[in-house]
Amino acid sequence: MARPTAEEDEEKPLDPAAENVRRKLVRFMIVNLGLLFLALMVVIGALVYKARNAPVAGSAPAGDVQLPAGALLSGDIVLPVGAKVISHSLSGNRLSIDAELADGSRSIFVYDIAERRIIGQFAIRNK
Repeated sequence: MARPTAEEDEEKPLDPAAENVRRKLVRFMIVNLGLLFLALMVVIGALVYKARNAPVAGSAPAGDVQLPAGALLSGDIVLPVGAKVISHSLSGNRLSIDAELADGSRSIFVYDIAERRIIGQFAIRNK
């Protein structure tokens, strides 16, 4: 009896159990490659989105007052009657005003320049 060659051996159909295992492995491989491709596209999409929406260097932070070149910012800050400004401090578009009130007590007022209003008042008290 003649022995089958390697070519003839490769072309023999697989038994049904081995064919089922091969099909499951091929399906498993296709699903996993599809998920991997989808995850890669999500990461690339996130990177592109971040790059397109990154703030431009030198631009003003959000909420800062935008003025044309050479223009002056002006307005009124209304403090209680009889209040005296002791000191002030500016941070971004927020102005902190330390004031002595008419009754002799002290308070710190926080003024938002962009909104043009006092957004906080903190009384200074001794224990």
